[in-house]
Amino acid sequence: MKTIASLTVSVLLIAALPVLAHHSFQAEFDPGKPVTLKGVVTKVEWMNPHAWFYIDVTTADGKLEHWQCETGAPIELLRRGWRKNDLKTGDQVTVEAFRAKDSTNTVSARVVTFADGRKVFSGSASDNGPKEQPQATPSANR
Repeated sequence: MKTIASLTVSVLLIAALPVLAHHSFQAEFDPGKPVTLKGVVTKVEWMNPHAWFYIDVTTADGKLEHWQCETGAPIELLRRGWRKNDLKTGDQVTVEAFRAKDSTNTVSARVVTFADGRKVFSGSASDNGPKEQPQATPSANR
């Protein structure tokens, strides 16, 4: 009986690990540190609980920086007008986002502007969406 109880508890704890790994916007990102990045998409990961895409940004002094951009869950992106193949490696994008609290090159993407000018909201649900449609800027701000 003890073995069955121990096994049951172990399975429940293992099943709970993904929930513990998930984070809120406020826990990881700083709404007081907005950033606008313009770069080229290098990778897209369309998966739960958040989709991620990666961009290379060339700074004003010519230095290349690699950034990782977190978005909402894929189902949230679909509801906001995204399609899985909208964002592809090699695409030029402008990303309005909030920096990670740890000051790494990680952001919570809020709005993505595609090369054709189309803007798509990509923030997490806890971010409550844009208050107004922001204007994209052509350079990285920090």
